[in-house]
Amino acid sequence: MRKSILIKLLLLLMVMLMMSKAHATNKIKDLIQMDTTYGPVIIELYADKAPKHVQRIKDLCDEEFYDNLKFHRVIDNFMVQTGDPNGDGTGGSAQENLNAEFNDIAHKRGVVSMARSEDPNSANSQFFIMLNDGLYLDGKYTAFGRVIKGMEFVDMIKKGNPEYNGKVINPDKILKMRVLTANNLQAN
Repeated sequence: MRKSILIKLLLLLMVMLMMSKAHATNKIKDLIQMDTTYGPVIIELYADKAPKHVQRIKDLCDEEFYDNLKFHRVIDNFMVQTGDPNGDGTGGSAQENLNAEFNDIAHKRGVVSMARSEDPNSANSQFFIMLNDGLYLDGKYTAFGRVIKGMEFVDMIKKGNPEYNGKVINPDKILKMRVLTANNLQAN
């Protein structure tokens, strides 16, 4: 009888451990590493708040779309913008634009949000990282993540000219941007 109970408890413990590891692996998939000239930036993604935007970012990372793209618009004390293959704010991926997924994430320092045109449903591949709080953007742009490590490297990105809406001459670039998995997380 005791042996049967002990075996059942052991099996239950093993199942709980496997479920815990599976849950941890899924959580890792909600992180992105963006390598900059200055160092790595880790971004936590909020799929529960903006599922289509998070999936788009992850898909583009898997396609290596963001590698070597410029930080084309950087406004001191406001934000850094990237994700445009044209490097001037006019481009995007070949995928269709996304409908807005406005949510309750406040546009505070370190928050990552999708850039768009005047049309709220025009987000595609461009995104920006807040250098300072900009709560007036709440409900107007889809926030989908937050920098959890490496914000000091974001702060180092070359700033643009405020007279030209933050346009950067000889801009810094994303060296590489990938979804973190259990395998590449251990390599870091």
